[in-house]
Amino acid sequence: MTDSASPYARKPWLQHYGSSIPAELAAPTVPHLPAMAREAARRYGAQTAFTCVMPNGMYGSLSYAQVDEMSDALAHYLRGVCKLEQGDRVAVQMPNCLSYPVALLGILKAGCVAVNTNPLYTAQEMAHQFKDSGAKAIVIVDMFADKLESILAQTGIRHVLMTRVPEFFPPVVKPIVYGVMKYWNRLVPAHGMTVTRLPEALAQGRAQAGDLSSYVQGLGQQSLALLQYTGGTTGVAKGAMLTHGNLLWNVEQMLGMTRSHIDEGKEVVLTALPLYHIFAFTVNFLTMYRMGARNILVPSPRPIQNLQRALENYRITWLTGVNTLYNALLREEWFTAYPPKHIKAAGGGGAAMHHAVVKHWEETTGAPLVEGYGLTESSPVACFQPLNSGRRVDTIGIPVPMTEIRLVDDAGQDVPLGAPGELILRGPQVMQGYWQRPEETAQVLKDGWLYTGDVAVMSEDGTFKIVDRKKDMILVSGFNVYPNEIEDVLTQHPGVMEAAVIGVPDAKTGEAVRAYIVKGDAALTSEAVLAHCRQQLTGYKMPVHVEFRDELPKTPIGKILRKDLRAEVLAALKKA
Repeated sequence: MTDSASPYARKPWLQHYGSSIPAELAAPTVPHLPAMAREAARRYGAQTAFTCVMPNGMYGSLSYAQVDEMSDALAHYLRGVCKLEQGDRVAVQMPNCLSYPVALLGILKAGCVAVNTNPLYTAQEMAHQFKDSGAKAIVIVDMFADKLESILAQTGIRHVLMTRVPEFFPPVVKPIVYGVMKYWNRLVPAHGMTVTRLPEALAQGRAQAGDLSSYVQGLGQQSLALLQYTGGTTGVAKGAMLTHGNLLWNVEQMLGMTRSHIDEGKEVVLTALPLYHIFAFTVNFLTMYRMGARNILVPSPRPIQNLQRALENYRITWLTGVNTLYNALLREEWFTAYPPKHIKAAGGGGAAMHHAVVKHWEETTGAPLVEGYGLTESSPVACFQPLNSGRRVDTIGIPVPMTEIRLVDDAGQDVPLGAPGELILRGPQVMQGYWQRPEETAQVLKDGWLYTGDVAVMSEDGTFKIVDRKKDMILVSGFNVYPNEIEDVLTQHPGVMEAAVIGVPDAKTGEAVRAYIVKGDAALTSEAVLAHCRQQLTGYKMPVHVEFRDELPKTPIGKILRKDLRAEVLAALKKA
């Protein structure tokens, strides 16, 4: 329990809510996500809901009414043709495209549980997730058919629905885009599986009779909606059980923080992050769908030039991204010479935003780049910088409404104000637990609190700053060194494009700091990097090794994978 004298019991962050952020939220008025989607379709039916934009500017769009009708048809197909039952799991594996919202909402309307799957998974990773979740069906893009075919027999999947990236594009445009992908870029492999193409599944679904509402009868906010697998960056991927209520509450919490900058039915949000990732899923998809926004979907933001047509051809008012995405945009002349004119705000998360990137972004666009914090297990948003005068840059902001946060030591006791401690939180957005993993669940859910594994500090005014992951902390001669701090210093050098810092074994100090750098200036030297660091870092925090790389390992959303760099070092030491 939190002591009444604890700084966290006093909730000093409430002073930043002001008149624009409610301290308390009314409970969601709908029982589940299909009801939320139905209400959005009723209110915004004729408006464009999604536009998928290819790198050359070709595009396809669906209205709210079209998404509603198509997802209804898919629900009928899954229940009437596939004979799935309420609670059955259905995997979704595709990049950002028009098929994604149709598939996701269709699965939920069928009363089934969606299993978001990274399309870039290896066949082995796919097999683990499908077997672990018990998925009985999958909606997959044809680009990854060969991987699915190689492991299908190992899984319980009996129904394969296949789609294409340009599905639902205009008849003139679709064959051009698909032809380039299949014959020029050779992105569509051959396979020998028996599949049903998504348009055919919709046609069969439309032929089914029956009341759609019966599929979700009995579902409520405590019912499971989504198995969202953790990225596996610290071990085997686990399925976070997110309920309809978890996600509905997090949508309302996000709106509580941002509604002052969102006009219903008028926003245009750029979605470069993948919708199968919880950040974009909740913030870009669910929240913006709830508010009647037009969602500009980009199948892949790499190379960064893939975003150019989307940014130039549409009146973007909101976008989300990670530090590496914003950093890459700011190094493009086409972006900095003609920055978007209508952006109200940009959201950053997934990894720490670097000060130099935030400063450069705001100078270039004139729009705030607000950082948030969350994790898969919290649906994901737990903290966000307010868009009012209470904003504090270089922090993760303040807890979103209805969320409590404490910082604790290894014994679970509150740490003093200003001291680093593990961030733990509770609120209506916290998951039920990990799918079929009670031991792992018990390690992170204790007495109603979610233990995040992130180390943070709280200032007197109630704003929080992430220091680093507990597992990433470097111990140099008994002193704690946090990679985020070193990386932030490194990226302030104008010649550094990207940086990652890890600890490596050292005979004298236990561990030593090693920096990996991608150059923004070809003339950059390790001597210049170290001279820059000496001006801002005390001796034990200084990098002992500086290694230049052409690129750094990243997750699909652009988060740098320190664990892969550590694995390289440990593998090399074993061979030595």
